[in-house]
Amino acid sequence: MFSRQLVLGENLDTERIEASYSEGVLKLRIPVAEKAKPRKISIDRGGAHRAINDNAEQREVIDA
Repeated sequence: MFSRQLVLGENLDTERIEASYSEGVLKLRIPVAEKAKPRKISIDRGGAHRAINDNAEQREVIDA
């Protein structure tokens, strides 16, 4: 009998884990939690609105 234990981080949705076993292969589907997904934050700067996205290729640098 083979056994393995996985330690899952907080960025995963452990309530929606799916597993299947077929032809000797165990497949696990562990989705990323909503709180860990990239999000946009709107910033108001002098009347102009601009969105910052974690996955954006171009990023604007704002001196703070």
